[in-house]
Amino acid sequence: MLTPQDLAVKTLGPCRIDSPLGSLLTGRRPSYYNVDESDRVLFDDTASALAGRGVRPEDLPGFEPAGARKRIFFDPSKTRAAIVTCGGLCPGLNDVIRALVLELNFHYGVRKVYGFCNGYQGFIAKYKRNTIDLTPEFVSGINERGGTILGTSRGEQDAGEIVDCLERLSINVLFVIGGDGTLRGAIKISEEIAARGEKIAVVGIPKTIDNDIMFIDQSFGFQTAFSVACESIRSAHIEADASPNGVGLVKLMGRHSGFISCYASLARSDANFVLIPEIPFRLEGEHGLLNSLRERIERRGHAVIVVAEGAGQDLLQQSAHQTDASGNVRLGDIGQFLKHEITEYFARLDLELNLKYIDPSYAIRSVPANPYDSVYCLRLSHNAVHAAMSGRTEIIVGRWHGRFVHIPMAIAIRERNRVDPDGDLWMSVLESTGQPRCFE
Repeated sequence: MLTPQDLAVKTLGPCRIDSPLGSLLTGRRPSYYNVDESDRVLFDDTASALAGRGVRPEDLPGFEPAGARKRIFFDPSKTRAAIVTCGGLCPGLNDVIRALVLELNFHYGVRKVYGFCNGYQGFIAKYKRNTIDLTPEFVSGINERGGTILGTSRGEQDAGEIVDCLERLSINVLFVIGGDGTLRGAIKISEEIAARGEKIAVVGIPKTIDNDIMFIDQSFGFQTAFSVACESIRSAHIEADASPNGVGLVKLMGRHSGFISCYASLARSDANFVLIPEIPFRLEGEHGLLNSLRERIERRGHAVIVVAEGAGQDLLQQSAHQTDASGNVRLGDIGQFLKHEITEYFARLDLELNLKYIDPSYAIRSVPANPYDSVYCLRLSHNAVHAAMSGRTEIIVGRWHGRFVHIPMAIAIRERNRVDPDGDLWMSVLESTGQPRCFE
């Protein structure tokens, strides 16, 4: 159970400088849509959860609200900032970079913003990666294309060398855009900064196309991802419906969390089976997937299966302990496995099968953000700049219960956000597909 201490935000010191945004803040009154900086956004949002804590209202755990402050820690005229993008691609990365640069420059007057190329490698001398001078002119229009103008990489780098680089360039604020591995690296950087007695803010904008970081309503790029994934499901349905005993099999992203598969399936309502990492399934037996698929085809003549890449890993033969540069376990290819098993099963029964397999993963993550995600990226970036300039550090910005908040990095990565088998999202999937609660 989270405590108020878990949600406490680290700061570099008292804010003694009037914010350049002061004129915009004058006269603003707290409301449902404007939480005062001295207030808190409560962690719990149900009466039973609040009652179960049995404490006074002032002792309830809550997040510090994000947003512009009347007074800030850093003198903008003497502040240098840096931005780095890490991990896999995701729609909206360029939107975030652009919004950070524009907010720093036009509203705070921070004129020097470095862009470090190819993730944390960009700070390490041996890699010889470029450093870009990020100006408003340079970032103009980058939000109209996918990917990241800074490039990216995976893998841990030495925190001491990274801080050496920050010190050499007199950088005061570091914005890291990445997932759980990136944020673990950011915590080590922050700890090294503190050990040296330096005053450098480290603020994260959480990036995970799988939507698997805790305590944020949704990650940027997620809406774009499942929107594009919908088109693959639509194509699979058209292909399956056009052939006798047609099966459309679509593999989507989701190593540990099946949010993209769930939302894309609900958006199209064409999927008959959705398989995600959170729900184990069996192939064989009366209530297994293969028999359920055969029964569906006998009734309707076609079927569409949507599977997240991390589903059914227990069914695959793979070498243990194989990991990528970020330390993630290398997954077996559940899509190709299911394609083989379904084909073999129908062959054993001497039944016709017309199976089309679609894997759109890389096409999805490289597209530009849709309008919703573009707005979300901009608002996250604005709040990240507000947090950094006010001396907050070792935090990410996110939205909790519809409100932008500051979340300690250690809490955000303590566990993974996953689809709840007992939750309302999975219930909606079951209602939409008509599949059984489990295949066993």
